[in-house]
Amino acid sequence: MDSNALTRLRDNVTSVYLGNTTAVDRVLTCLLARGHVLIEDVPGVGKTVLASSLAKSIDGSFSRIQCTPDLLPADVTGITVYERETTEFQFKPGPIFHNVVVADEINRTTPRTQSAMLEAMSESTVSIDGVTRSLPAPFMVIATQNPYEFEGTYFLPENQLDRFLMRIALGYPAPPDECRVLEQQPGRTSLSKLQPVINVDDIVSLQKSADDVKMDQSLLNYIVAIATATRNHEDLQVGLSPRGSLALSQAAKATAILNGRDYCVPEDIVGNIVPICAHRIISRSYMHDGDTLTTRRIMQQILETVASPA
Repeated sequence: MDSNALTRLRDNVTSVYLGNTTAVDRVLTCLLARGHVLIEDVPGVGKTVLASSLAKSIDGSFSRIQCTPDLLPADVTGITVYERETTEFQFKPGPIFHNVVVADEINRTTPRTQSAMLEAMSESTVSIDGVTRSLPAPFMVIATQNPYEFEGTYFLPENQLDRFLMRIALGYPAPPDECRVLEQQPGRTSLSKLQPVINVDDIVSLQKSADDVKMDQSLLNYIVAIATATRNHEDLQVGLSPRGSLALSQAAKATAILNGRDYCVPEDIVGNIVPICAHRIISRSYMHDGDTLTTRRIMQQILETVASPA
């Protein structure tokens, strides 16, 4: 386990993204857990800067998809074209065939195009014209979106949301951080000069280390108890699925690696419950955007009522 590599990666990202360091750690947790992250907030708080700074910090392939209403599924996955010279059909891979894919403003493209990413995000493969092609390892989608109250946005289907390990918000920077942004303008200067500090082999090795993190049976029981509480909650129509429980376990192990441990503690689970679970449940008062504030409040209530192993 190379903790120095993680320190270099975190420092490189925070040299450009001058804001919520908790959000940086959550994105790194998703990377170590082989998960994808959805960053949702109002325009101008650094969503794209955070996503791009992580992508550029890794010495691997990187692509950015600017999602628009006229974006087609083939624009994401690729297309098979006929080559006149060879009289054969040849596959032209799309931007999804990279290690880190930044999908900017994902909810400005149609649900049809959003769904083109489902197989890639779930199985790290893409099936086109009856042929299944594997994506490179590591593979991570970092998507940004504006709140649904903003004009020109589409709802992300529940099955699309479920493919994201975490859904996080950045919030506004603290006054000292905002002063640094005004002075340094990192999105315009530092981001373009950012150099990789970790290679893909190191990332894969760290991901394997996360798989080997020890988790006591009491912690597994705690995760199941959280999931069961959501399924029996009177204000919830849909509770946490087994995939959600697995996501919580993976994130807890990745958090342990991020903190330099090869074993999990209850705090590794508690700190990840809301960003991992809130977007996977549906309240009975479901009206708009999955009623995000309500589901976060319910998850916080469950967190306070289910006894922790500690």
